[in-house]
Amino acid sequence: MSEIKYDVAVIGGGHAGIEAALASARMGADTILFTMSLDYIGNMPCNPSIGGTGKGHLVFEIDALGGEMGKTADKVMMQCRILNASKGPAVHSLRFQADRKKYSGLMKQTLENQENLDIYQAEITEILFEDKRVTGVKTRAGEIFCAKNIIIACGTYLSSNIIIGESSVESGPDNSLPAIYLTENLRAHGIELLRFKTGTPARIHADSINYDALEVQYGDERITNFSDETAEAGMTQDVCYIAYTNGKTHEIIRENLHRSPMYSGNIKGTGARYCPSIEDKIVRFADKERHQIFIEPMGLDTKEMYLQGLSTSMPIEVQKLIVRSIHGLENAEIMRPAYAIEYNCCDPLQLKHTLEFREYSGLFGAGQFNGTSGYEEAAAQGLIAGINAALKSLGKPEFTLDRSSSYIGMLIDDLVTKGTREPYRVMTSRTEYRLSLRQDNADERLMKYGLELGLVSEARYLRLQEKLELIGREIARVKSKNIHAGEEVNKILRENGASEISVACKFIDLLKRPELNYDNLREIDDDRPDYDKKIFELAAVRIKYEGYIKREEAEIARHKKLEGRKIPGDLDYNGLKGLRLEAVQKLVKIRPENIGEASRISGISPADITALLIWLDRR
Repeated sequence: MSEIKYDVAVIGGGHAGIEAALASARMGADTILFTMSLDYIGNMPCNPSIGGTGKGHLVFEIDALGGEMGKTADKVMMQCRILNASKGPAVHSLRFQADRKKYSGLMKQTLENQENLDIYQAEITEILFEDKRVTGVKTRAGEIFCAKNIIIACGTYLSSNIIIGESSVESGPDNSLPAIYLTENLRAHGIELLRFKTGTPARIHADSINYDALEVQYGDERITNFSDETAEAGMTQDVCYIAYTNGKTHEIIRENLHRSPMYSGNIKGTGARYCPSIEDKIVRFADKERHQIFIEPMGLDTKEMYLQGLSTSMPIEVQKLIVRSIHGLENAEIMRPAYAIEYNCCDPLQLKHTLEFREYSGLFGAGQFNGTSGYEEAAAQGLIAGINAALKSLGKPEFTLDRSSSYIGMLIDDLVTKGTREPYRVMTSRTEYRLSLRQDNADERLMKYGLELGLVSEARYLRLQEKLELIGREIARVKSKNIHAGEEVNKILRENGASEISVACKFIDLLKRPELNYDNLREIDDDRPDYDKKIFELAAVRIKYEGYIKREEAEIARHKKLEGRKIPGDLDYNGLKGLRLEAVQKLVKIRPENIGEASRISGISPADITALLIWLDRR
C-alpha cells in the first residue's frame, strides 16, 4: 500500500523497544517504532517495580549510557528501598515500587517528543529479506515500510497464550492482542525459536484487605535516585505490606495440584526457575511452613494491590480459596486473576554481542524476545540493540560491552555464548567481578561511552569528573591525616567495638576497620570538608575494599588478555586438530570472536582452549 524508508525499525513498544528507539533516534538515525497498541507503551504487565537485586545495577548502567528507564522511574517512584543494605556494597541494589500508569504515560510522552522518531500502531506480520539482509517490514494491513535495520523487541507477544486453569486463550499480556503471524514468518526464514512461560499474580482490591493483620514494610528514609539528572524524588513514600501463606493455603494447593496447568501438562513452555509459581514452591519446598507474600500498590490513583510471591495459573475459583486462606486477606476481592503466559522467543545463541543475528544482516533482537525475563534486562538489551542498529545505519563501528565492564556486558555475553533454556534473569551471583561492578560506580565505568555515542551531554560528563575529583581529594586527605593515640580516640574505638591504638596512625587505617566509618569517627575528624554525603560514602567503599578491588582488577586484566586473542571468523574448526566433536559443533554454531568468549561456551573444555591457543600461536 505504501513504501516509507527508515534507517531503523523497532518492533515493540515495551521496555526494550522504548530504549532501542530512543537511542537510535538520539544518535541521528531515522527511526520508527511499531506497537500493537499505543496505550500499551511502557506497560508493566507484572509487578510495577523497577530495580531489585542485580536489576538495580542494570538500571544505573542504562542511565550512565544515556538510557531513559532510570529517569522515568525516579519521577514515578512510590517507595524506595536499597536491598541487601546490611551486606557489602557489591550487592546493594536499589528497588522502586513505581506507579504503573504514570510510568507508561511518561514513556509515551518521551517517545512522542523525540526528534527523528515516528510511532505507529500496527501489527508487524512479516520481516522482508533480500539474500539474508533485511529490507523492511510488512503490517497486517498490507503496508510496507523499508528499513536498513530492524530490531525485534516484541516481548511475550509471539504466538502467546494466556492460561488459567483449563482455559488457554490466544492473547498477549493483560488480554492484549497476540502476534501470531510474525512467529511463522521468522520460522520460515530459519530462525530458531524457543517456547517459554512466565506468569503474574492476582491483583486484589485495596479496600478488601485487613491491614491490621499484616506486617508493614516502609521505604528508606533517605531517597536514592537512579539518575544523577533527577533533581528530586518524584513522589511521596508509600508503604507496602507483608503476609504469609499457612498450612491451610498449602493444603488447598496440594488438593488442587491436578488442576494446575503446570502439573496437568497444559503448559508446555519452560518457566523461570528463580520466579516459581506458588504451587511450585509448595511442591519444591514441602518442608517450609510458610512463604512470604508482598502486597504492593499498583499506583497512587488505583485501588489495585499486587500479590508478589503468589504467582499461579490455577483456576479462578481455586485462586480465590488460596488468597482468602491468608491471614489478613480473608475478605480479599480479586480484581485481576493470576495467569500464566506462554510465548515464543529466539534462541540467543544466534546473536552476536551487538545483538545482531549472525546469519541475518541488519536484524537485531532485544528483550524477552532474546529469552530473558524482567523489565530491566529488556531495557538494557534494547539500548545496546538500538545503539548498534543506529551505528550500522550510519556506517560507524559497532559497540559492545565486555562482561568485565558491566552487568549489561555480562547479561549479553551469557546469552550469546551460553544460551538459555529458561527465562534468563540477572543476579549479582552471575558476575565474577561483583566488587568492581557496583551500582554506585556505574557512571564512572560507562558514562564515557554514553558521551562518545552522543547519548550523554558534555555538561553531565563534566559533573561526573568533578565528583570523581572530590572523591580523589577525600581519599588523599584521609591518607595524609594523622591520628594520635589518646583517651579521646580510644574511647571512640571502644564504644564501637574496635581495638585501641597505642601509637599514632593514619586516619585511613581507622576507616579501613569494618567496625568504623565516617559517622562514628566524626568527633576526631575536625577538618572534614563540606562535601555531599555521597562523596564520603563512595570514598569509604574505595578505602575499605581497596585490596579486594585491586585483586579483582588483576583478574579483569587477565580476562582482557584472553579477549584480546582474536579468532578468525572464517576458521575451519573441522580441520583443527585436538578439538573434540562436541567442541567443533559448538564453535561452528556460535563462532566466538576471541579466546575469552570461546572459553565461556558451554561444553568447551580447557583442552579445547589449549588446542585453539596452539593453533593461534602457530599461525
